[in-house]
Amino acid sequence: MTEEPYRWLEAIGNRREYVSEQLKGGSPVFAACLPSGILLLGVGGGSSKVFELFDRHAMAGLGHPADIEKLRQAAIDAAHVEAFTRAPEDVSLRRLVSFGLSPQLKTSFEQIFSAPYLIELVLAELGPHPDHDLLVRLRFDGSFQSQSNGVVVVAGELDVEHAAKDWITRNMAGKTSRPEAADLLLQAWWCITEKKTFDDSLPPESARREGWRAAVIGRTVELGWLSRDGKRAALYEPLTLQQLEGEILRPLPNPTP
Repeated sequence: MTEEPYRWLEAIGNRREYVSEQLKGGSPVFAACLPSGILLLGVGGGSSKVFELFDRHAMAGLGHPADIEKLRQAAIDAAHVEAFTRAPEDVSLRRLVSFGLSPQLKTSFEQIFSAPYLIELVLAELGPHPDHDLLVRLRFDGSFQSQSNGVVVVAGELDVEHAAKDWITRNMAGKTSRPEAADLLLQAWWCITEKKTFDDSLPPESARREGWRAAVIGRTVELGWLSRDGKRAALYEPLTLQQLEGEILRPLPNPTP
């Protein structure tokens, strides 16, 4: 009997290692807060990675498509229950994560005789002002980190996520438009998938832009936009690269001799 707690801890450690290994190499997803709204981005090979949840909420996920769909539906159901019992404006991302999604993931992860969720998520809540935007990074074991404003990277490997987030944050300074932000996130996506390190050895901007343009051929680039301008009844809008091509897909300038 005294060995049981140690066996459970060993089993949990093995599950953590298994899930982490399964998620390595997955296509990263991103969320970035801008003055006019929140941009979510993912690149997939057929399965969706970016979703609307409820009114001013959205999410993007890396992992098994079936598990992403389960968590998406759980978030939608929780939001509708909250809206029905209280009011739509009372639906908050903190409550959805703290009392809904996080406990569900934690319970699933710790039940060692059932399959764990193969999933990593970023969830976004649009605020009335940029300082009130909320991003939540939710992991497969139910742990999560919240932040106001900024950028979140979900790449399956924490060291890669932190390096990419720091690089995007530095290079996002002064960029306020959706095309500029999408271009930068796609550069980071290409660097992660090509296993480029975010240091002095990083390829120049022209190579990064050419790289992601070539890499997305035959794949689906998903862009979700939570708008703060108030001109549309629906705050969430799915975007395509073609809608932004006036900026993001413009020809690269010739290098200066």
